[in-house]
Amino acid sequence: MQLFEPESKSAPVCTNGANTVVFDSVGRTAMRKQRHQVYGNCPVEAALDIVSGKWKAVLIFHILGGTKRFNQLSRLVPGVTQRMLTTQLRELEADGVIARVVYPQVPPKVEYSITPFGETLTPVLQALALWSQNHAPSKPPEDSMVTQTVQ
Repeated sequence: MQLFEPESKSAPVCTNGANTVVFDSVGRTAMRKQRHQVYGNCPVEAALDIVSGKWKAVLIFHILGGTKRFNQLSRLVPGVTQRMLTTQLRELEADGVIARVVYPQVPPKVEYSITPFGETLTPVLQALALWSQNHAPSKPPEDSMVTQTVQ
């Protein structure tokens, strides 16, 4: 990972392979930049640049079902940390896939909804869900695990 100062001197930038991450003045991740300006070699690369990430497709799938609050998403995706959830949601917002609405109240209320651009991913995610149902091995629920003792 390399850290360098960009020519504009606005914020430090860290490069790691193909991705570039811009940091704000406090050193927090501000947003991910896309890998390329033009995608000419493979049309799938452009789509993956937007939805790639361990939790992005799952988050989009849940938000397609209706507007969700942060804690709802956290409960729907129990394996994601709060920091990772925040990062993935911010990247999806920056890419125009979801919209974030903050209500000025105490405690703060934040809602995430799908944008018209994000709705275009519906058939893709439905196809992935169907493929998973037909081809991916299903995992039994944790509480239905049966243990056997060897004698």
